[in-house]
Amino acid sequence: MAIVLSACGGQPASNNHDRVTISVWSHGGTDEEKRILGEQTEAFNASHPMIRAVLTTISEGDYNDKVQAAAAANEFPDVLDLDGPTLANYAYRKRLAPLGELLPAGTVTRLLPSLRAQGTYDGKLYGVGTFDSGLGLFGNRKLLDAAGVRYPRRIDETWTADQFTAALRALSAHDSDRLVLDLKLNYGVGEWFTYAFSPLLWSAGTDLIDRDTGRAQGRLDSEAAVAALRRLADWHRYTDPNPQDNALQLGRVALAWGGHWTYPEVARALGRNLVLLPLPDLGNGPKTGQGSWVWTVSSRTASPESAAEFIDYLLRDAEVLRMATANGAVPGTSDALARSALYQPDAPLALYATQLQRTCGNGSITAACVAVPRPPTPAYSFISTQFATAVSIIFDGGDPRTALHAAAVAIDQDLNNNRGYRTDRS
Repeated sequence: MAIVLSACGGQPASNNHDRVTISVWSHGGTDEEKRILGEQTEAFNASHPMIRAVLTTISEGDYNDKVQAAAAANEFPDVLDLDGPTLANYAYRKRLAPLGELLPAGTVTRLLPSLRAQGTYDGKLYGVGTFDSGLGLFGNRKLLDAAGVRYPRRIDETWTADQFTAALRALSAHDSDRLVLDLKLNYGVGEWFTYAFSPLLWSAGTDLIDRDTGRAQGRLDSEAAVAALRRLADWHRYTDPNPQDNALQLGRVALAWGGHWTYPEVARALGRNLVLLPLPDLGNGPKTGQGSWVWTVSSRTASPESAAEFIDYLLRDAEVLRMATANGAVPGTSDALARSALYQPDAPLALYATQLQRTCGNGSITAACVAVPRPPTPAYSFISTQFATAVSIIFDGGDPRTALHAAAVAIDQDLNNNRGYRTDRS
């Protein structure tokens, strides 16, 4: 769908000068997500006679480029969704309006703590999501049992790194090509590598950067990080390349490192043989990623209250459940989560809810918490690119210490080039 920049800025509708028109951009997502958001927009317009939301859907492959171009030109629409980790950069560049005084206090309170943490930059709330994400290991119960592999189902039963390696060895002994793990390599080198594998750093007691100083050297290239990525390289030897993204569904692998969005398809394929397991524990407790797409309001909108009213509508529990049911994501409000059939204590995706309820938030990454937000820094996209590149090099046989150190040096140089991304810059 083409982007109409003239719709930006909260212009009044031409046929009714009393009705405010707000422009809304959304990434493409799945066909079902697009359908539901379209219906939600129509329902909002029908129930709000003084506001007209005009939705523009942009293909996900083009979306970030379009958003970056609009940010550079200072031509954001009134409302747009952003991939959560990128929010800090746009807030730092003053392209977003704080939502704390625009949204009702009750709406913010009902958000999952993980979503409030993700949407906060420099102490202010800039983004809110209707759903959060889940990360874990999907398993084929039949294949696991056939190999005699005992597997964890709860956070307090997580495999250690050694136990996970032993499970892969046992599974490979019962597999013709010995490739029993899907790491979603078909997703390519990009944000998936950071979302999927940075939890290993956190579980090893380190991080992508020092979150107080923003520096990567001493954290990303620490002994703990090197050891964690060596573990990952070892597991990579058991990985099916999975070019058609169907290795688990067809029974070629017994385990798949995956996100919530894969659940609908793998559930249809495996039925009662599908199990969801936590990621392995490398010493600092099991860890998982969190965060997904968030709704934001442009700092240049002429109608901030109307823009916020649209977002508030999307955060109604019924609307949150509609979207989460369609994409398998974790519902973004506490009440909607409590009502979701998929996330009840004994339901198929209960683990995802448990993990997010034990978020580290923006505090220290300790053994007591599980879900960790990616670093809320304007430098995040650069950090992610460097880490993903390092992982790719390691998967291709490169030395983890060399690859991680090169990434850390590049990240610190970017920090220096941007004067530490100081928020008190003139």
